[in-house]
Amino acid sequence: MREGLIPAVLGTVVTASGYTILRGKNKIAGMGILGFGAAHMILGAIDLIEHR
Repeated sequence: MREGLIPAVLGTVVTASGYTILRGKNKIAGMGILGFGAAHMILGAIDLIEHR
């Protein structure tokens, strides 16, 4: 399995859950989870590009 694929996929799932929470009543927690998910997606993408 390619290095960086798991963080990128996990980041996508976390970002989607953060967006779902953001649309609800708890906006601060949703923004935090959304940010962590986006960071995982970016770092996973960097690993995928770096380790071709």
